[in-house]
Amino acid sequence: MLGEDIRMALASMAGNRLRTFLSLLGIMIGVASVVAILNLGRSVTESISESFEIGGLDTVNVMPRGQARETMIFTEEFAYDLMEEIEGIREVLPTVSSMANVRKGQEISEGVQVQGVTSGYFPSNALELDEGAFFGPIDNINRRQVCVIGKELAEELFPAGDALGSYVSVFRNQAKSFLVIGILAERDESLGASYNSTLFMPYNTYVQRFRRTDQVGTYVVKVAEGYDATAVADDIEGYLDEIAGSDYYRLFSPATVKEMSDSVMSTFSMFLAAIAAISLVVGGIGIMNIMLVSVVERTGEIGIRKALGASPKAIRMQFLVESVTLSLSGGLIGLAAGTALSFAAVSLAGWSLHISLGAIAVSLLFSLFIGVFFGWYPAAKAARLQPMEALSRD
Repeated sequence: MLGEDIRMALASMAGNRLRTFLSLLGIMIGVASVVAILNLGRSVTESISESFEIGGLDTVNVMPRGQARETMIFTEEFAYDLMEEIEGIREVLPTVSSMANVRKGQEISEGVQVQGVTSGYFPSNALELDEGAFFGPIDNINRRQVCVIGKELAEELFPAGDALGSYVSVFRNQAKSFLVIGILAERDESLGASYNSTLFMPYNTYVQRFRRTDQVGTYVVKVAEGYDATAVADDIEGYLDEIAGSDYYRLFSPATVKEMSDSVMSTFSMFLAAIAAISLVVGGIGIMNIMLVSVVERTGEIGIRKALGASPKAIRMQFLVESVTLSLSGGLIGLAAGTALSFAAVSLAGWSLHISLGAIAVSLLFSLFIGVFFGWYPAAKAARLQPMEALSRD
C-alpha cells in the first residue's frame, strides 16, 4: 500500500512539474543553505586545526617583552627553571631571532629572518630536510658558523642549485660567513611562521658571534605526552605572573587558540544555519498550500475511492505520503546543491572539503518533519470528506 501511495505521489508531481518545482523551491533553498553553511564551517574549522597541528598543538611559546631585560629573569638558564617548576613540560628550547640581509655573490636577499636555535628545535617542530643535515649539539657548543636555510631562500641565493656546502654572508653590523650544511624541505606557512625563507644557526653561535645578547627571544615549551597543553599553559602563565608580572611577557598556546577558534566557528555556523533554516519553514508553508490545492482538485477522486471502500486512514496516508515525498525530494535536491556549493567555495579558498554528516542527517530529518507537519492538515481534510459530498463537488 505504501509503495502504491509513493507511486501515485510521484505521478502527481510529474503531472504538475512547474507547480511541483515552485512548491519545492523553499525546501531546496533551505536545505542547500544549511548544508553549505555547516559544511563550510566544518571545512574552515578543520583547515584551521590542520594549521595549528603543523605549528604544534603540544607547544607553548613564551615571549619576553622589551622591558623584560631589566628583570634579568629571561636568560638561557630560565629554561631549566621552568622545567623544574612546572609539571608536564618535556623540554624548553630557547630561541633568538632578528632580521638581516644574506648574500651569495651577486645574489642578495633582504630582510631574512635569522634564528638562533638549539639542535632540538628541528625535530620538535617536525622540520624535515631536502638536502644535507641539521647542526648538532657539538656545533652549538663549539659555536660553529654553520647554517640551515629554507627552500625558498636557497633557490633565491643559489639559482643553479648548488647551495649545499657553499658559504653565505649574513649582514648585521658586519658580514659573517656561514657554511650551508642543510636545506629544509618546503613547508606550508603555519600561524604566520614561514620556514621556507628563514636561516637557522646554532644558538650559541648567534648569541656569541652573530649578535651578542644575554636575553632569550622566545622559549618554545614542548608539553610532555599525556598532559593537556592548555592546562600547562595556564600553569606557566600563573608562574610567570608571580615571578615577573604580566607586563613582562606574552604567552601563545596554539591549543588554547584552537579551542577558542573551534568554539567561535561552531557557534557562528549554527547561528547562520538557524537563519537559513527559516526558509525550510517557508518551504513547508508552500507545501501545505499546494497540498490544499491538490485536495480541492482531486475531490472527485477522493469521493470515488471512498465510495469503493477506502477508509479515512487510507486517504489520509495517501496525501501524507505525497506531502512527505514532496518535502524529501526537495531536501535531496537541496542536499546535492548545498554539497556542490560548499565544494566550489572550499576549492576557490584552497581548503579541503569536510562533509558534515550531522548537517545531512538534520536536513533530511527536518525535511521529513516539514512534510509530515505541513501535510497533516491537508491530509486530514481529505480524510474527512464524505463520499456523496466529494462526488457532488466534482
